[in-house]
Amino acid sequence: MTRSTTRTAARSKARAAARLAAVQALYQHDMEQTPLAQLLHEFHNHRLGAEIEDAQYAEADVAFFDDVVKGVLARGGEIDAMIAGKLASGWSLERLDKPMKAILRCGTYELLARADVPVATAITEYVDVAHAFYDKREAGFVNGLLDAIGKAARG
Repeated sequence: MTRSTTRTAARSKARAAARLAAVQALYQHDMEQTPLAQLLHEFHNHRLGAEIEDAQYAEADVAFFDDVVKGVLARGGEIDAMIAGKLASGWSLERLDKPMKAILRCGTYELLARADVPVATAITEYVDVAHAFYDKREAGFVNGLLDAIGKAARG
């Protein structure tokens, strides 16, 4: 592997860790209404790259984590409206469980605000996050919904 390839792989892994952590942070925020500053502090100091219950968490891209968490919270109404607009008839955001909402919100934020992240990359990464929480069917749901949002957001 070249140095450039190694650096790209490390960045990709750090961003994947940041995405998973962002979903966890937003889930916690949804459950406990943890204030943003406290939430970021807790994740920076106790979760990102930490060892918890004998599991070593990968080093995360902290700036990317912060951007996703802050961006989802700042643009929540716009993000939720976009997700709700792509749900099947008879479905509402309220029917989705909290981890699913956190995954979809993070993915939607990236598709709306992170032009530096290719659409396919954002979708694939959040489908991977969905696999950490759900079975194949739910991961397929994430794929389809984020694909529709990606087309709407980026044409």
